[in-house]
Amino acid sequence: MCVTDQARSEHVNQNDQCCKNPLLDPFKCQITIKNDLKMSTTTLDPVERLLDNAEQGNSIIKNPNVLRHDYIPERILHRDKQQELVTQSLIPLYKKSIPPNLLVYGKPGTGKTLLAKAVAGKAGVPFFSLSGSDFVEMFVGVGASRVRDMFEQGKKHSPCIIFIDEIDAVGRSRGAGLGGGNDEREQTLNQLLVEMDGFGGDTGIIILAATNRPDVLDSALLRPGRFDRQISIDRPDVKGREEIFKVHLGPIKVSENLDVHKLAEQTPGFAGADIANVCNEAALIAARKGKTGVEMKDFQDAIDRVIGGLEKKNKIISKEEKEVIAYHEAGHAICGWFLEHAYPLLKVTIVPRGTAALGYAQYTPKEQYLYTIEQLTDQMCMTLGGRAAEQIFFGKISTGASNDLQQITKMAYSMVTTYGMNEKIGNVSFYDPSQENTFQKPFSEETGKIIDEEVRKMIDAAYHRTLDLLTLRKGEVEKLAKELLDKEVLHKSDVEALIGMRPYEEEKVVTFDVEESKSEETKTEE
Repeated sequence: MCVTDQARSEHVNQNDQCCKNPLLDPFKCQITIKNDLKMSTTTLDPVERLLDNAEQGNSIIKNPNVLRHDYIPERILHRDKQQELVTQSLIPLYKKSIPPNLLVYGKPGTGKTLLAKAVAGKAGVPFFSLSGSDFVEMFVGVGASRVRDMFEQGKKHSPCIIFIDEIDAVGRSRGAGLGGGNDEREQTLNQLLVEMDGFGGDTGIIILAATNRPDVLDSALLRPGRFDRQISIDRPDVKGREEIFKVHLGPIKVSENLDVHKLAEQTPGFAGADIANVCNEAALIAARKGKTGVEMKDFQDAIDRVIGGLEKKNKIISKEEKEVIAYHEAGHAICGWFLEHAYPLLKVTIVPRGTAALGYAQYTPKEQYLYTIEQLTDQMCMTLGGRAAEQIFFGKISTGASNDLQQITKMAYSMVTTYGMNEKIGNVSFYDPSQENTFQKPFSEETGKIIDEEVRKMIDAAYHRTLDLLTLRKGEVEKLAKELLDKEVLHKSDVEALIGMRPYEEEKVVTFDVEESKSEETKTEE
């Protein structure tokens, strides 16, 4: 029988039990030791006893301090701080005060609704999902009534989260409707504004909204107090696309030689939905061919299908037209090959795809956000390479460059009117997002004439530069065009075998993890 100190003994007597294992008791115990010679009572501390055993090498517990009631391991010393932060963030919700609402905006397919689904799974509170169109109705007063009902339901289940998808359907700027300020949509918006921040505002409700048109939302809806936080979800970069690929490749059987990083490099500008579509298409292509795993070739075919559309090899094209297409695409490829700031060539093909594309050259755009005049000029020259090749080899031009001309015209006008990259116009920008859909121009007629003249001069200079380049590289264009007529599809390695290596080195975008870099620094210091 063991007997503790006075406080412990009273507790044991009240519960009619005693500590069965003194080693697990954090308190000191008096243990009666019986032997053949005498009866003695010895006071032992379990921790000290374990320490003694540890010194003798008999203990199975390396750290006896784990038995102390106040012991906290060093690796989780920060848990108290974490718990404190979490508690502080949840206090507003539990106190039923209005916490900050959240607006998520970004381009289609970037994962706004998916983020809301993740929040719904992790929130631990009631989650209501609605669409902006659920409030839009022809009959007067129905939309406002539905807003009131929504907040009444939220109040009953408070605290809760209400998610409104595509909020631009109900949150457009007021004053643009046909009914003045009394149309149904504006009444619905007014009621939403009052419920979110008014005298009768319901408490304990978080509004989570998503839209891909934040520019059309009413300013009263976006002010602090209604949507306190606005998060932009942009298209992923190379590192982000690689991680998204790994997620969508999980349920797919892939080959061992699949390079996920290369796939991420070949899909610039792809959102999460596009990457999911590519993975699905690649799996279908591999299944049709009876493969046991999806290979790199299947993914490349899937990327081509997503970008250009379905292959149409049965499309009847005359020999003369096919030759023009081959020289056109060869002109694009050679310009991109020998221009310093052009994108690196990935593939060139004359296989018809989609409804209009008779051939195309695919490049790997760099992950960059700032462009110089030299870079934009090289891009224009590369785009004009097809038209220039037709002029050099056939002495006439075709309608195949219509899309190219649209791109360079848009680029040239942006350089002159938006980016201030023209000496005559000067450092002036006429771009106004609010006046984008209006017919009123922010400059005079004389300035408009000067802009048109400067744009034409810029495009003509780029075209003559392209003509000079392709005239100098006429042999390479002809060699590449004949190979295209023979094989129809040429990759970067094929072009290198034909005309040699690209004279300009391709700069790789360096991506690294912060944690990895820190660990490497610590290793070097050691």
